[in-house]
Amino acid sequence: MYDKGKVLTGLAIFVIIVTFPIWYNASGSEHYPNPKILTKVKDCVMPLAYMRSSHMKLLVDWRDEVLRDGNRTKVTVDGVKYQRSLQDGCMYCHKSKTKFCDECHKYVGTEPYCWDCHFVPKETD
Repeated sequence: MYDKGKVLTGLAIFVIIVTFPIWYNASGSEHYPNPKILTKVKDCVMPLAYMRSSHMKLLVDWRDEVLRDGNRTKVTVDGVKYQRSLQDGCMYCHKSKTKFCDECHKYVGTEPYCWDCHFVPKETD
């Protein structure tokens, strides 16, 4: 085998390139979102696992019920009534768009269209 050095060098480079994602993830260099909840309220309108995975479905359902059906009844959770509203409901507890909403949306690379119609809340901090 005349090109033994070239073949071994090529194989080593190939192994490094193929295993790079594994080493990169193992290094812990990835930033995970850490949304800040700036409220003393402990419970949301739905369980945490549901809100993490399907909050957009909830918001779209509320939008349709309020705007298309005229259903403005408040949502009651453990005796606390919440308005079906992004600004007066959700943003009542989650006061900081940059520290709560944007933290996860930037992580997953999505741009929600909520703020196309709603005013961006004024940051308190």
